[in-house]
Amino acid sequence: MKGGRGSGRTSTGTVRFWGHHAVEAALKNPERRHIKLWATREGVANLDGELPADFPVEWADVADLARLVARDAPHQGLVLDCKPLEDIFLDEVLSGDPSRPLVILDQVTDPHNVGAILRSAAAFNACAIITQDRHSPPESGTLAKSASGALEIVPWVRVVNLARALDEVSEAGYWRIGLDGEGPITLADALPTGPVALILGAEGEGMRHNIVQHCDALARLPIAAAMESLNVSNAAAISLYAVATRAAEG
Repeated sequence: MKGGRGSGRTSTGTVRFWGHHAVEAALKNPERRHIKLWATREGVANLDGELPADFPVEWADVADLARLVARDAPHQGLVLDCKPLEDIFLDEVLSGDPSRPLVILDQVTDPHNVGAILRSAAAFNACAIITQDRHSPPESGTLAKSASGALEIVPWVRVVNLARALDEVSEAGYWRIGLDGEGPITLADALPTGPVALILGAEGEGMRHNIVQHCDALARLPIAAAMESLNVSNAAAISLYAVATRAAEG
């Protein structure tokens, strides 16, 4: 198998997903081109709905599936090869519902973190996530597993120039809030009544200087002094909850 155990990518232009939520969501997504499913009969029986009669399935046992995925990956009887989703462009999401927040990631490269952020974005009804193409992970089995199906739900916009994208976000009427542990105000105080774009940087380094300059406000989460910072995916989840709470109260 080209790509080898644990790659999550079988060959150029193909990704491999595993696990019930990731595979089921990909199978249900009409925008996703499917290539082949390896599965146990129990794994298929646990899917919501039936596969089309002509769907390419190769029946396998648990040990066979384990050889197709990352070591100790919980495949749950399902492994799917498919094509990455088609590109989504920034203007497509900026013309959507402005009450739904945007999540913008500056050089967050860990697929576990990006997957978890996608999951939170789906849970709190975010409009999309936006990343810089060269400094973000590709679609992969690891990312899809962490996203638990959200990769198929939340639009993911990849841009060449993140600073320029932030200018377009501002022109569309969004208030750009950069999450910074040293921010002068709390996120609750920074939230406006209108559209919001939350910007989060990589763990450790945070947002780059140029990205900070493209924020309308810098805000911190009010965590205890005993803890220096939060994991970026946890910070995204809490920030999205704060936006959702503001919307509910409004």
